[in-house]
Amino acid sequence: MEKYIEHKVKGKAEKFIKKTVKILFYIVAAIAFLVLFAYIFMYLWNWLMPEIFGLTTLDFWQAGGLLVLAKIIFGNFSGGKDGANKGKKKRKMQRTCKGNGSRMCGDDFSKWKFYDEFWKEEGEQAYNDYLERKKNDADQPQS
Repeated sequence: MEKYIEHKVKGKAEKFIKKTVKILFYIVAAIAFLVLFAYIFMYLWNWLMPEIFGLTTLDFWQAGGLLVLAKIIFGNFSGGKDGANKGKKKRKMQRTCKGNGSRMCGDDFSKWKFYDEFWKEEGEQAYNDYLERKKNDADQPQS
């Protein structure tokens, strides 16, 4: 019985140590990636922006701050959650479109099979007539 308990405790301790090492590795890797990304951003900024736009150069902390600001303003840098959001949007759209004859849903494409034929026969002339009407409206003084 003692060997069984010792085996269980040893197994749990090994799992805990493995998880801790893995978490520490991910933290160190994330910090290294951010530092590398900030240096690359700083290098590209200092190489291009002063030449093209006449802006000043950045140091490392300014580059990192600018990246954080961009993240806050524009959102994430494809952190893996985009796919989940796309799925949510798709499901919401399907619920909205179910039983709804909205043009936004785009369920019925059967109307489009004659589009090319229509454009060849009437569409181009109709469009030219429309442009002519717009031109005449613009030429007439507004009252």
